[in-house]
Amino acid sequence: MRGQDHSGESLFSYVSCEARVPLDHPLRAIRAIVDEVLEVLSPEFEQLYARVGRPSVAPEKLLRALLLQAFYTVRSERQLMEQLNYNLLFRWFVGLSMDQPVWDATTFSKNRDRLLDGAVATKLLGAVVAQAEQRKLLSSEHFSVDGTMIEAWASMKSFRPRDGSGEPPGPGRNGERNFRGEQRRNETHASTSDADAQLYRKGSGQPAKLAFLGHLMIENRSGLIVASRLTRATGTAEREAALEMVRAVCGRHWITVGADKGYDTKDFVANLRAERAVPHVAQNTTNRRSAIDGRTTRHPGYALSQRFRKRIEEPFGWFKTVAGFRQTRHRGIGRVSWMFDLTAAAYNLIRLPKLIGAPA
Repeated sequence: MRGQDHSGESLFSYVSCEARVPLDHPLRAIRAIVDEVLEVLSPEFEQLYARVGRPSVAPEKLLRALLLQAFYTVRSERQLMEQLNYNLLFRWFVGLSMDQPVWDATTFSKNRDRLLDGAVATKLLGAVVAQAEQRKLLSSEHFSVDGTMIEAWASMKSFRPRDGSGEPPGPGRNGERNFRGEQRRNETHASTSDADAQLYRKGSGQPAKLAFLGHLMIENRSGLIVASRLTRATGTAEREAALEMVRAVCGRHWITVGADKGYDTKDFVANLRAERAVPHVAQNTTNRRSAIDGRTTRHPGYALSQRFRKRIEEPFGWFKTVAGFRQTRHRGIGRVSWMFDLTAAAYNLIRLPKLIGAPA
């Protein structure tokens, strides 16, 4: 017998969002870890808000929503609010009931900016790393570092002389501008859209773009991110950020740090050793002498570090494809850095349930 195409609307619904999420859904394991992390950060949230006044968007709900944006490649916060309005899975993860209204996108963005002052994203990443450490999933001795280019939310037309000279743009909303033959340098030019973005080229033969540099440090046992930094795009930023991250994780014992040929400089190798870190850096012998000699390369651990360091490309690939961080959606190094740290925490949260459930 053929079924009838009748509307199934009813006045009341007795099924909750919790009941509609399958018991084996991957987000259930992630939600449990996120709740533990947010409980640890609750005292930090208390310091960011006044005790009187109109209640804000709960920081726990705000962070859960931003994590969903990274998990599901939601391209904007406005689209995220639209999804929260009708997506029951999203509502359950964030902590909204079926009847609770969704925030306006502008309200959500302003409340997110409040968390910039407390470096909440960095603390969130630290709390996630602490969860992995409690479960003995991290190596405390072997690490890898690398950097990648993050395109800025600014066009090349916005890169104009600092002194205000230069040809004015053409008429219209997106007027044309001919900069052929013009020498543009970071010392003399700046973007009118994002003053923190720098003109940067990945290598010989590659186009120069307005960009930032993102830096990660992973441990070599599970491939989890233990530190992240986002800096202006300069020729020395990768090595400077790597040293900063090494100082953050160094303890009383020696560690090893794997890296590619871009880190093979005399100063960087010497600075690593001064921080009690063995430089397992790939040798760069193209028309030069490497700062790494046989005293380092003769050990079997050097070859292992060179093999494992390539795993750092996995989080970079996830950042740029799934999390949509090939080009940032924000302007200003403060906001972009905050979102980079949050995305690093999101990557670890994706990995943790699989590592916890894996046999020892």
